[in-house]
Amino acid sequence: MKTIIEPFRIKSVEPIYFNTKEERKEILKKAACNPFLIDSKDVLIDLLTDSGTSAMSSLQWAGIMKGDESYAGSPSFYEFKKAVQDITHMPQIIPTHQGRASEKILFSITGGKGKYFLSNTLFDTTRANIEFSGAEGIDLLCEEGKKPTVPAPFKGNMDIEALRKLS
Repeated sequence: MKTIIEPFRIKSVEPIYFNTKEERKEILKKAACNPFLIDSKDVLIDLLTDSGTSAMSSLQWAGIMKGDESYAGSPSFYEFKKAVQDITHMPQIIPTHQGRASEKILFSITGGKGKYFLSNTLFDTTRANIEFSGAEGIDLLCEEGKKPTVPAPFKGNMDIEALRKLS
């Protein structure tokens, strides 16, 4: 059997509780199968978020230890700003702590009544920020993406016919 190992060493570990099948059933029943109503201590593998739930590299830990926590003008901000400008060639950089904060800024500027934002499937906080602005978020997921039991090579396509009807 071929063994594939991770191309990194883990720098920090934290114990986790392995609940039993019976406990998981009770947790799901109590939460009415709503993952937002389940305590994080009861979740073994979090598939609900992509917000940095994995181990950090030794360089990330070092960055925290050497970080300048000044309210403004820290060297780490200028390093970050230069890296983002080198990649995007954008003159203005507004750092935010998470995507949902960026979305709040973006849709506060670009959203508003009578505007529409189209996607194959909007993330819940993205939809909330769009709708808070007064705009409407529209999901145009392809048919095979709506059928979890039907195999398909890629289920993230946009429904092009539905898109044409909106134009």
